[in-house]
Amino acid sequence: MKRNVFEPEHEQLRQTVRTFLEREVAPHTADWERNGQVDREVYRKAGEAGLLGFNVPEEFGGAGISDDFRFNAVIAEELGRFGGSAPAFTLQNDVIVPYFLHLANDEQRARWMPGMATGETILAIAMTEPSAGSDLAGIKTSATADGDDYIVNGSKTFISAGINSDLVVVVARTNPDPSAGHKAFSLIVVERGMAGFERGRKLDKMGQKAQDTAELHFDNVRVPKANLLGEEDKGFYHLMHNLPTERLSIGIAAIGGARAIFDETLQYVKDRKAFGQPIGAFQANRFTMAELSTELDIAEQYIDRCLQAALDGELTAVDASKNKWWCTELAKKVIDRCLQLHGGYGYMNEYRVAKAYTDARIQTIFGGTTEIMKDIIGRDLGL
Repeated sequence: MKRNVFEPEHEQLRQTVRTFLEREVAPHTADWERNGQVDREVYRKAGEAGLLGFNVPEEFGGAGISDDFRFNAVIAEELGRFGGSAPAFTLQNDVIVPYFLHLANDEQRARWMPGMATGETILAIAMTEPSAGSDLAGIKTSATADGDDYIVNGSKTFISAGINSDLVVVVARTNPDPSAGHKAFSLIVVERGMAGFERGRKLDKMGQKAQDTAELHFDNVRVPKANLLGEEDKGFYHLMHNLPTERLSIGIAAIGGARAIFDETLQYVKDRKAFGQPIGAFQANRFTMAELSTELDIAEQYIDRCLQAALDGELTAVDASKNKWWCTELAKKVIDRCLQLHGGYGYMNEYRVAKAYTDARIQTIFGGTTEIMKDIIGRDLGL
């Protein structure tokens, strides 16, 4: 089905992304997966190509495109199509840079944004803790005021870009009062090299092995209060403001990846023969492909409607939650069924569908689990 949300400039960016991935990413993916992280140099090259920091203001070296999420969507979709070995550019563009755009003061912008535009500054956000995942109210990492500084203590886990990152936006408890509820947290920017800030294990994941995911530890890290992002004790509300577009981005990447696997599988079932005919000609398989094609088209249309809502400033948390859970669950379903159609070959890592199967599994978990998304929708229904 024809998609009408994108304009020529977005399709031009799409070709730029594909060319970049072919030239700068594909030749290195095997090494990156073995090492458990991408080379930092790819971020700098992405900055040169305009794939990072395009939403950073022009005065700091970006393109100043912060009000058209369709550019973000094109990059997310193409990274999804490429697969889990792609660098975490969407984490930078769609998740973390917006916090700085919306919350940073003039001094912070001048200090940090130029590096975001060039790709020389890699970003991470640290929310999850060993004992606090979806329930952010359970966060124990603390930032205690001490003169002009905060003293940060605690640990975080499952942090994407945890090894490569130069700036980490840490969600920390600044109000120790147990009755403060969600009004107890702040966003504190911890910088590479600060005394007491240590990277823990590079975690061994079942998929997306080229994207570094790590534990982070803070042992009496002295952070200037000038590194407070936004308002003190308003961190939870700052997080909620950016979650809709983050979840939209995850859904976009999920369907981009599922569409790529579907297209490859369609060709496979046309070429692979059994009992004297292409396996796609058997009714059960033909019906499976027909169902998946239909559902992918429907998902893309909902994504495009959400993109238009984001463009109009009308994307709600509920809309984004619907997009996130439906698209990631559909991607999981599409890839599983495509693997089945590949038979024994689908279980071989030399076939892309096998890798996609493990790479995609995290998408129903990070950015808010499917169950949390349904809870948000259900509460909006008054239930």
